[in-house]
Amino acid sequence: MMEDKLQKLIAATGMSSRREAEKWIEQGRVSVNGTIATLGDRASAKDKIRIDGKLIKLSDKKEFIRRLITYHKPVGEVCTRKDPENRPTVFDNLPSIRNGRWLNIGRLDINTSGLLIFTNDGELANRLMHPSYEVVRKYAVRVRGQVTDEMVKQLMQGIVLEDGMAKFETVQHAGGEGSNQWYHVSLKEGKNREVRRLWESLGVQVSRLQRIQYGPCSLLRSLRSGRWQEMTTSEINLFEDLVGLPRSINQPAKINVRRKQTKKFMKARR
Repeated sequence: MMEDKLQKLIAATGMSSRREAEKWIEQGRVSVNGTIATLGDRASAKDKIRIDGKLIKLSDKKEFIRRLITYHKPVGEVCTRKDPENRPTVFDNLPSIRNGRWLNIGRLDINTSGLLIFTNDGELANRLMHPSYEVVRKYAVRVRGQVTDEMVKQLMQGIVLEDGMAKFETVQHAGGEGSNQWYHVSLKEGKNREVRRLWESLGVQVSRLQRIQYGPCSLLRSLRSGRWQEMTTSEINLFEDLVGLPRSINQPAKINVRRKQTKKFMKARR
């Protein structure tokens, strides 16, 4: 039977992303056939894999149904399952899911609203977040302060932040009045608070920030804050093609809670 990297097998169950599974292995929480695993170990579906002593069920690729949902995150929610300060989380409003759990693809800080994508496939989540795939993220940002052509040029050429070089791929003026101006910016990585830190490095204050696109998916005006929508198979195929995964042939499971049908999935926000 074919063996695969242990963290990849765990991610395929939908229990975690591959990165999170790697952390579990490094922490000694994973065992294979009774032996504590180490990073780099390989296993197959015939092996008994346990996390914190609990046997996990490896996914059967023939039965696995890959699912993706979009969520319109409001300001004030955090991207964690359990918050020590008891703040509302992005997982509070999501539908229940069998044989796995929802994994968020990227994060938004508590003061940022907009598009979040969730999946039950850890490998898909890992690829969509990995810098090597250069998945475009687009934001609408309202700034306070004078923005010059030279500043825009700097933002696109790159600015050294505390965790390395960062830049926008595009910067487009999107209207505004007086000192409050809107811009649409895009980038191909997801460093912590990167959009805010880039603007603030030039002395410009960000007063509002919203993610409006992730890869081929744009935030729909019809998707109200705090609501979610499940993707169709053809929509999921776009993400699979983007990161080189085999296309799904199964339709996503039907769920009725907060489902909104629309034909505008790929129509960019204007």
